[in-house]
Amino acid sequence: MTYQEEFIHFMVECGVLTFGDFVTKSGRKTPYFVNTGNYKTGAQMARLGDYYAACIQENAPEGIDALFGPAYKGIPLVTAAAASLYRGYGRDLPYCFNRKEVKDHGEGGVMVGYKPKDGDRIAIVEDVVTAGTAVRESIALFKDVADVKITTLFVSVDRMERGTGEATTLNELREQYGIQVCPIVTVRQIIDTLSAQAADGTTLLNSEMKARMEAYLAEYGGK
Repeated sequence: MTYQEEFIHFMVECGVLTFGDFVTKSGRKTPYFVNTGNYKTGAQMARLGDYYAACIQENAPEGIDALFGPAYKGIPLVTAAAASLYRGYGRDLPYCFNRKEVKDHGEGGVMVGYKPKDGDRIAIVEDVVTAGTAVRESIALFKDVADVKITTLFVSVDRMERGTGEATTLNELREQYGIQVCPIVTVRQIIDTLSAQAADGTTLLNSEMKARMEAYLAEYGGK
């Protein structure tokens, strides 16, 4: 089993990937939902960090100077990823995250952790990107911090949905900012993995739910 397949089963076990009737921020009615806020134990975060680290190491074995996690959900994600990168691959990358409100006392500033400097190559660690708003806000944020280059975006799941045009949101970010975008898994991988039959003939994704997910992709999927 690949680490991507393991990750899909892990999300289901943790109650992060669920199926039913949901509404996204964009108002779309979706048959599945990914809520990284449901990770809640140390063991889960350790494993989650390992999956992010595997994705980072596979797609960007070099060329990154620091990791950034957008507040709030990105904070535990970037922390876990940085720890796992060191533990599993010996890469001791600095990491940082932002405050929602600028601190006006003590050391001040908007960044916590590593202080980015001019010329740094920064990778963003996010959960699930739907409209790309948080990523665009992060890129804009750095303009007031240092002259950095945002090189890569790592996300847990690519929903493969249209953004503002016909392209997927992640492809829009690739084209607009020239950054590499690397999901641990895509919704297509989720469908294929969970609908595959086990040795006893059972599946985790029944035919009805698979059909609903396929229909959702047909309606809202991007290029």
